[in-house]
Amino acid sequence: MRVSKIIIKNLFGITEKELDSRSVELIGENGTGKTSVIDAIKYALTNKSDRDYIVRNGETEGEIIIETDTGLSIKRKPRTTQTDYKSVKQNGNIIPSPEAFLRDIITPLQLQPMEFMRMGKKEQNATILNMIDFPWNMETIREWFGEIPADVNYDQNILSVLNDIQAENGTYFQSRQDVNRDIRAKRAFVEDIKKALPVDYDGNQWVDANVGELYTQIEKIRKSNEQIEKAKQLKDGYENKLRAIEADRDIALSALNSEMAAKERSIETQLAALKEQINSLEKEKAGLSSVRADREKVIQSEYRENVAKHDSTVAAYAEYVNMAPQPIAHLLKQAEDTEKMKSHINEWRRMLSLQGEIEQLTEKSTSYTEKIEKARNLPGEILEKATIPIEGLSVKDGIPLINGLPVSNLSEGEKLDLCIDVTLQNPAGLQIILIDGVEKMSTEMRVRLYNKCKEKGLQFISTRTTDNKELAVIEL
Repeated sequence: MRVSKIIIKNLFGITEKELDSRSVELIGENGTGKTSVIDAIKYALTNKSDRDYIVRNGETEGEIIIETDTGLSIKRKPRTTQTDYKSVKQNGNIIPSPEAFLRDIITPLQLQPMEFMRMGKKEQNATILNMIDFPWNMETIREWFGEIPADVNYDQNILSVLNDIQAENGTYFQSRQDVNRDIRAKRAFVEDIKKALPVDYDGNQWVDANVGELYTQIEKIRKSNEQIEKAKQLKDGYENKLRAIEADRDIALSALNSEMAAKERSIETQLAALKEQINSLEKEKAGLSSVRADREKVIQSEYRENVAKHDSTVAAYAEYVNMAPQPIAHLLKQAEDTEKMKSHINEWRRMLSLQGEIEQLTEKSTSYTEKIEKARNLPGEILEKATIPIEGLSVKDGIPLINGLPVSNLSEGEKLDLCIDVTLQNPAGLQIILIDGVEKMSTEMRVRLYNKCKEKGLQFISTRTTDNKELAVIEL
């Protein structure tokens, strides 16, 4: 599709200008309107302008009309007092979604090749990537990643968006680093806890272990052993104790006999001395046998009581006499070990908790890795499905490559060739290229550029600053 007619009225600094299908070079001094022609054509094709004022100063309406050899007609009328007018028709029929249609028939490299050459690396890459036609929206992002990744500029082309998503300074990469750092810290804690725990420690074995029951069992055995020991002592000392009790009785009886004999002698002496008291003394003497019998009964009663008490004590321990004391050392060791093992339960539980957290964090890290890999692999899938206006275009790590080379590695001539090739690779597109400021090129490069456009049948409109006082149009 070639341009057959361009009519410009009252746009920028142009009063009126008309061009046809021929390739031309616009020459003249600065301010003669060369760039205004280029900017007017760009405005017609994109509805965009970097200038503050589009309508020529002093006018209320401007107009540009572009017609092609295929029946396409583009007309725009910017106005200062009312709404702008726009019409895009094919053979007289209104084209729906005209701006989208225009984007399909023109590329930025056609409209600004010289600006493209002067752009920085990042802007050049963005310009190339923006030319890749792949339909997407925020729902597409949500379907790919299950969410809308944060801290990403979604005003970019989809490949730049994906590059930002997987970038090392991106949210997923940074979040994965944070998660992995947390995993390493928690694993270190787990290892420290493992070192402090007994080998092959399993807290489940000790959670319900009852040290109190062990100590109750130990105390029962200890008391039983004490009873056994006392029983044996009682048994071994029974005869001695019994003899001691009998000795106490004999001593008491002997003392009684001595006391009675002495008493009797005293009485007899008194009888001899005190005849007058004989009757009373004889009565007293006669009663001594009775007193002796009573006292003897008391002594014998105490003897039997002591024997009975001793027999009762021995009987209480009789069941233990023939028993062997039970060892408790192993139970004491078991209780000590159990207490020691139970003292590790809290740290063991903390270790299990950390291991659970590590497992969750690992799943999270894996999820981030999957999303990063997704963002890295999607460009390849997109390039298989997308409409690519540049032959030999590939994308690696978000950087467009032309035949394997970054755009920044291309020479100026190769970059201009790229702009031409892009225009030619869209047969249904508008076969025109606008080149503003060719005086910045060497004569050799300018001639080469013009010749290539002619060879390829590509119409071009270029501007070159000269000493001409008026704008001149040179057919090439």
